[in-house]
Amino acid sequence: MSTPVRPAVTLRAAVEAAARLLDEAGVPSARHDATALAAHVLGVDRVELALPPALPEGFAQQYALVVDRRRRREPLQHIVGSTTFRYLTLQVRAGVFVPRPETEVVAQVAVDEAARLVAEDRTPWVVDLCCGAGGIALAVDTEVPQARVVAVDASPEAVALTRANHEAHPVAGPPLRVELGDVRDPALLAELDGQVDVLVSNPPYIPPDAVPVDPEVRDHDPDLALYGGGADGLDVPRAVLAAAVRLLVPGGLLVMEHAEVQADATRAAAAATGAFTHIRTLPDLTGRARMLVARRVGDSQP
Repeated sequence: MSTPVRPAVTLRAAVEAAARLLDEAGVPSARHDATALAAHVLGVDRVELALPPALPEGFAQQYALVVDRRRRREPLQHIVGSTTFRYLTLQVRAGVFVPRPETEVVAQVAVDEAARLVAEDRTPWVVDLCCGAGGIALAVDTEVPQARVVAVDASPEAVALTRANHEAHPVAGPPLRVELGDVRDPALLAELDGQVDVLVSNPPYIPPDAVPVDPEVRDHDPDLALYGGGADGLDVPRAVLAAAVRLLVPGGLLVMEHAEVQADATRAAAAATGAFTHIRTLPDLTGRARMLVARRVGDSQP
């Protein structure tokens, strides 16, 4: 009697099984992640389950390993080593904040302002404070190549990653500067005092008692990039405001991400400086109040 031959596992079956496993583990985007992990193991950008490729030898073992990592709530971006941000594919590394889709809207406001100034035949200075992996700075640098962009972070790991991402996205324009520095330093970028046209930031802003629920954030994003300091989490955002007062030209634009519950407090903090006008809150992709926008008081306002 011949020995029965077990049918080969198809990609669709493997992904479906992985999606069930991830869903049971509480992963919110289980099927998407299962598919993305399959593409990662196969070394392709994406897979079409309707026309699945033949699986190479060793796929099942490699796939099981990465699915288990995701099951234990390691961020998908850490496992595959990259994420998308606007038109860019960025490297991500453990120890550096993973760029979020909602921050793309913050980048859009900075891009639009830089592009407006270029259309007026100006060469704007754009500063990204607390740059993390460099998403906002690189978005401005690649989408408005005439701009002079400076990215700053207090984390050496973030600075190194931003530089690596910049090398992967070269632009024929003014070279992007990436600096190690603390936004709370009153001498930070002192050579640009009163010269910056756009100051944009996604600073740490979580209060100390608001520990994130998602393990991907709580256990993997660095505390330096999450907690803003002070009882309300706004010590670092207030330092961003102070830097903007010093660095921005008259009429220059401040754009800063914050938590939804901090909208009133960030507007009040901006108003308390006496240095801003047109202070307002803008929504993120989901319509939540997540962004402070204000203009530096002066004669050069549009």
